Amino acid sequence: MKTVLNGFELSRRRVLQGAGGLAGAAALGMPNLALAEDKGTIIVGTWGGDYARLLHKNIEVPFLIDKGWKVVQDQAGDPQRRAKMMAERRLPRGTSDVQGLSASNIYQMGAAGVCEPIDYSQIPLAPHLLDSMKYEFGVGQIYSGMVPVYNPDVVPDAEAPKSYKEAFDPKWGAKMGIIDIQYQYTMVAAALAAGGTVTDIEPGKEVLLAARKAGCRIYPTNEAFAQGLKAEEFGVGIMWKARTVQWQNAGINVKSNAPTEGTLPYVSGFSIPKNAPNKEGAYAYLNAMLEPAAQENFAVDMGYNPTIDNADIPAELNARIGFTPAEIAALAPLNYGFLTDHDAEMKEWWDKEFKG
Repeated sequence: MKTVLNGFELSRRRVLQGAGGLAGAAALGMPNLALAEDKGTIIVGTWGGDYARLLHKNIEVPFLIDKGWKVVQDQAGDPQRRAKMMAERRLPRGTSDVQGLSASNIYQMGAAGVCEPIDYSQIPLAPHLLDSMKYEFGVGQIYSGMVPVYNPDVVPDAEAPKSYKEAFDPKWGAKMGIIDIQYQYTMVAAALAAGGTVTDIEPGKEVLLAARKAGCRIYPTNEAFAQGLKAEEFGVGIMWKARTVQWQNAGINVKSNAPTEGTLPYVSGFSIPKNAPNKEGAYAYLNAMLEPAAQENFAVDMGYNPTIDNADIPAELNARIGFTPAEIAALAPLNYGFLTDHDAEMKEWWDKEFKG
């Protein structure tokens, strides 16, 4: 686990030192916080890697650090951070102010009583937040959607799937690829393809069994799916549109279409633990991540869509990463309570009936 202050990896003891620690930070070339009012420290639970780097670059430096906030990134994997939140929930004072979570895990942590309901009146930029990105226990920061994808060298543009139903058509046989770890989203997409809903998934099982019988390929991970697509082992599947943009940037020949049934969104956002030590700072962070410039830069850097209605995304970039106003209106949000309650049986069916 790494703790990062304003982009520099430090020990927690070093972070909490007083004036001597700030002097050392200045020696490292960090922003001169003495020029701004010292507003306090915001502790951010987040994934590491590029995402943490981009939080620092696009949100923390321009909209928080430069305005007097100090930001500590407490980096760890999603399961580890959620386990830590659960372990701390009875403490009067926790160790984080905001936590980066998927929409599904925002729901789970809220249902577990770990996170507090969001008071949107404390987020000045909240009026620009899309309604579908406002959760009871968290705020959506970026999103993409599960879309039919294809390699045009295997499947010509004229034959490309434009719906989940067409993507799962048994006619593709071994030209269809399915991702094992995406079983929940795949089962819900198949349900929509069969005329079901995000909570009526039974119709989709026949769709998937027919695809399996026809010879579809199953790949264990997103990365394995990408390599199979690149190698032309198959030509059709479903995947996050943001991933296809990243794959295009890596030289993989892949295109996508928004499904006519309505796109299943993937949302990443932030929640506030009930025992966050600095809730004022937490709300400052939530507001900063909704700044148009922050959202616009994440679109450029990661290929994910803004969750606000006033971001200015260039038309060429939006064509690659985004959705039309009609497609945004037709987003088909998952029912995270349903997925949480039925995950075990969905996984059992997937492993025994579909894969078996």
